Amino acid sequence: MAELGVYGTDTVHISEDVLGVIASIATSEIKGVTELTGTFSEDMLELIGRKNVGKGVEVTLEEDGACVDIDIVVDFGLDISDVARKVQVAVKSAVESMTAIHVKAVNVNVNAINFKIK
Repeated sequence: MAELGVYGTDTVHISEDVLGVIASIATSEIKGVTELTGTFSEDMLELIGRKNVGKGVEVTLEEDGACVDIDIVVDFGLDISDVARKVQVAVKSAVESMTAIHVKAVNVNVNAINFKIK
């Protein structure tokens, strides 16, 4: 958990899961990102009806900031590097503006291409 600050005797902590949800939502808003891909166990949980909003996102908190790893599927025909860069900018902006936690890196892994354009 990241400690945001100490206010008198009160403290504020934000979990890595919360940062993952913020990153997931920011990623899903980028045109060209079909979905976030998860691990086998995350996919199995979805099959039995458990929604995982942090799917495909892993956050590592360190003393000097957060590192975010995101696994995505990109629509066919788009500039993959452009989509990935937009994800990086959106995630960094969303996490930093909502939590005041510095984001050191946003690593985007494109795991597949979506050929079924809607």
